[in-house]
Amino acid sequence: MTGAKRLLWASLALGFIGGYVDTVGFVALFGLFTAHVTGNFVLIGAELSRPSTGHVLLKLLVFPTFIASVALARLIALRCERTGTVASRPLLITQAVFLTAALAASLGIVDLGPRAPWAMATGLLMTAAMGVQNAAGRLAWPALTPTTVMTGNVTQVVIDTVDVLRGAAGPDIKDRLKRFIWPVVAFGAGALAGGVAYMGWSFWSLLLPLALLIGLVVMDVRPDKKV
Repeated sequence: MTGAKRLLWASLALGFIGGYVDTVGFVALFGLFTAHVTGNFVLIGAELSRPSTGHVLLKLLVFPTFIASVALARLIALRCERTGTVASRPLLITQAVFLTAALAASLGIVDLGPRAPWAMATGLLMTAAMGVQNAAGRLAWPALTPTTVMTGNVTQVVIDTVDVLRGAAGPDIKDRLKRFIWPVVAFGAGALAGGVAYMGWSFWSLLLPLALLIGLVVMDVRPDKKV
């Protein structure tokens, strides 16, 4: 399998994970966005307009958690640079560790309330996992299409599709359209799967994205590697 095909599979898997984990967090944890934390700012404003719900604290803690996980990913990447190793596998392992910890924390949930300590820990650890994935896209695979925030991807897909339909798209635009559309499709599929899986298996549904991360670790996806 060529490096390009490995990157395509990584893009699909990570896009699926992004949509899946974000949906599980939103459904299970009171409308919490774990993959694109800026969406929580809107939810914080909404919660402040009806503070009796008590959900605002978790959403406030998400932002510093996300920042800390991105900073950790950067430090891991810098260490890899100093040692001459590729950062992709260590970053995937770090993300898997955070997601495993989130699953472990969920086992302690007795009362799934907005201020329940284990519920908050689960949400913050899921956010940390997705923070690492956000950072890994820039640090380990700079050519990879974003896999967690789809607004920019959808915008680019629409622009390129219009150019293709009007016959004004060159090979570069067609290639970009192929690269951008698949993460959008994977993210959507992951969102649908995450909602269904949580309804059936609660937080045990996190085992699926964990399995995908382990698969990517084994695959050892890196831009310059060809098999």
